[in-house]
Amino acid sequence: MTALRRLGSALLAPAMAVVVAVVITALVILAIGENPGTALQVLLDFGDTPAQQTQSIVVILNRAVPLFLSGLAVAVAFRMGLFNIGVEGQYRMATVLAAGAGAAVALPGPLHVLLIIVVAMAVGALWAGIVAVLKVTRGVSEVISSIMLNFIALGTASWLLTGPLRGSEEGAAIITTTDIPESGWFPDLNGLFGVVGLAQPRSELYGFLLVAVVVGVVVAVVLTRTRFGFDLRATGMSPSAATASGVDARRMVIKTMLISGGIAGLIGLPDLLGDTRHFGTEFTAGLGFLGIAVALLGRGSPTGIAFAALLFAFLDRAAVPLQFADIPASVVTIIQGTIVLAVVIANELARQLNRRRAERGSGQGDPPADDGTSAGPGGPVGTRITDDRQEAGR
Repeated sequence: MTALRRLGSALLAPAMAVVVAVVITALVILAIGENPGTALQVLLDFGDTPAQQTQSIVVILNRAVPLFLSGLAVAVAFRMGLFNIGVEGQYRMATVLAAGAGAAVALPGPLHVLLIIVVAMAVGALWAGIVAVLKVTRGVSEVISSIMLNFIALGTASWLLTGPLRGSEEGAAIITTTDIPESGWFPDLNGLFGVVGLAQPRSELYGFLLVAVVVGVVVAVVLTRTRFGFDLRATGMSPSAATASGVDARRMVIKTMLISGGIAGLIGLPDLLGDTRHFGTEFTAGLGFLGIAVALLGRGSPTGIAFAALLFAFLDRAAVPLQFADIPASVVTIIQGTIVLAVVIANELARQLNRRRAERGSGQGDPPADDGTSAGPGGPVGTRITDDRQEAGR
């Protein structure tokens, strides 16, 4: 299969999902008596002045950074055939403890930031590790255990916030941890706008964007260019075949969940270190669940996840302007939810088409292959089943 055909096959399901979501959302807008054209105009309106346009870009990028990290955390587990639904609890626990640790110490700038990042990743990995241990020692489904741990994490984070880590005064409307000193703040990237000749935005562009890019590159290299990445994919496709080739499948489950949880621990840091400087009752929630949708739409590829995160961030930015245009902000939720449903259906249709094509090819002497149209547990993205099984058996 040529590179062009592989690219077209990989883009088929997401493109179908977006088109279906747009059509269904347009019908919903018509049903409530509003004009879909007005909604589209609001979505594409970035402002009239250069400063407003730059601000819109900053809002989208700042929203996309945590969504990208959330999608990566989910996608790493997907490659192993695991469904890490516990990303929500992992990042909430990681963020509240990282905020507490950051406020409790005084260190030079780079070390202070590094400490907060290490604490967040360690807590996220530890919380995900519980899921892995339950799976390999007791056979507990990671779906069930991670869902239950989400509730435990939310309750524990609430107790920490209102108890040991509380920094706001008694009777305050918004409960928060103590603010992190300035040495623990992550520098913004607003200076880049002046370099490229753009107007300065009102808010700061998160410097954590650079960390997200580095994490994305590292994950892409590890999954596609290393022996660990091959073992991970092979174990996800066939644990028995991987074990026969010398791979410890149980250990791979633990390693994969630790990595997934470690990435999940970073999700709340862009807001924590770039905006709020504390964790509170109004801290951004739901990013872990959105990460599942982003990972599915992005086909489990770091590049695809980046584009999916930008799409979801683009839609989120329009929620408030839609309300000013007398269109419910829930339209954004409808679009996002429809995309998730459509991409799952499109993935299955594309998988069936590829299976039939592979069966026809195998009948003519060609080996069947997975050309990257499947994503999610049991269907690693971009792997050739035949080649990987041959490698696993060596």
